[in-house]
Amino acid sequence: MQHHIIIKECITSEETSWFRQQLATYYHRDIFPGKGMPDFEDYRYRMQILHDRSENPIRYLLFLREGQRISFCLTIIYDTEDCKQFILEFSVLPAFRGDGTGKACAAALLEWGRQHKASFAELNADTPQRQHFWQTFGFIPNGRDQYGIPLMLLPPQERLPFTVEILTDPDELWNLESGFLDEIGEDPLDEGKKERLSSAVRESRIIFFVARRLNRPVGICSVSPYFSTFACEMAAAFDDFYVEPAFRSQGAARLLAAAAQDWCRRQYGCSLTVGCSDGDIGLYRALGFGTRLGTLLAAEL
Repeated sequence: MQHHIIIKECITSEETSWFRQQLATYYHRDIFPGKGMPDFEDYRYRMQILHDRSENPIRYLLFLREGQRISFCLTIIYDTEDCKQFILEFSVLPAFRGDGTGKACAAALLEWGRQHKASFAELNADTPQRQHFWQTFGFIPNGRDQYGIPLMLLPPQERLPFTVEILTDPDELWNLESGFLDEIGEDPLDEGKKERLSSAVRESRIIFFVARRLNRPVGICSVSPYFSTFACEMAAAFDDFYVEPAFRSQGAARLLAAAAQDWCRRQYGCSLTVGCSDGDIGLYRALGFGTRLGTLLAAEL
């Protein structure tokens, strides 16, 4: 337990073969035990494509103690996303579990990431056990990915200013939209809904604003223009308002709301309305939505 852990990237054919064998065993034993599991060969093939690409390649890592292989990991350092370390798979071999080896390996992995210029780390954690394990290292729940799987983030220590711009690539939406939908109790978008929303974005039927920390999207809001027969002019509705939990209380929400309001003012000279629960009225008043317009109701069709 006390011996120094060494992390080594797979280089030789023997190391790579051993890694793939252990990954297959882990896949069937720990990820998809029993019947009905996705095809491992398809998964292995997709991981190999990520491993062989020139930009942001996936790393096959081995953990050794006294020369003995005790753990392995799939991880990526995203140079194109502010040097984020994403941990895809992390497993300690069964013979070495239960004595603190897992935490020692995880600590070594995060240190390995810092040595490779990672400024923060992210992973999926879909069970209470995994969530508790990574929380001991400072990870916090941070929304969901586009498939609805919970995400956790080890936040960057350095606070940097956010920028806000109109979103042009709908693919940047999905994790943030999934986090928003989860917070309001809705399911993640299926492929059909994603395509319809992508079309609406491309056709400017809905305008999304995105807040970024360097290159990473950390928050969104949307504006949907419509013609108001009450005012006989254009107006707009504000929605999809979400900032990742790890980046809240740092000013991103205020920047998003201000950008949406300024865009409506310049584009149409119109009003911007938001539907919200009674508990959120104070929040939206603080963000500039100062006029109450009755109660918003919906008909379930």
